[in-house]
Amino acid sequence: MKTFDVQAISLHVSRQQAFAFIADAQHLPDWAQAFASVDGKRALMRTPSGEVEIDLDVRASSETGSIDWYMSFPDGSVAVAYSRVVALDPDNCVYSFVLTPPPVPLEQLEGALEMQSKTLTEELGKLKGILERGQ
Repeated sequence: MKTFDVQAISLHVSRQQAFAFIADAQHLPDWAQAFASVDGKRALMRTPSGEVEIDLDVRASSETGSIDWYMSFPDGSVAVAYSRVVALDPDNCVYSFVLTPPPVPLEQLEGALEMQSKTLTEELGKLKGILERGQ
């Protein structure tokens, strides 16, 4: 069983522009389907079981371009999403995302990562559109 997925997308914007947008958690609902809303360090996430409030800790480094989200659920489980923005030249960058399985029991994992991977592909396309249109 595959336990991770790595996806990347080229962006025709500066690394700084992409980093600033992606690292701002308030923008997550604009491009990440799982986020219904974000308010400071709290977020309302959409899950297959319905919406749930979580604690959201964004750990971002403009020096390295890394942006990681630590999501703490009410049951004590923690999910982490890892990503990074890398400059190619002054006007272009690459955004990469490491998708790991959700914090669910093993019997629920079958197919979960594959579904999340398809969703991530759509989300990265949406992010590209938002950033390249300058919105």
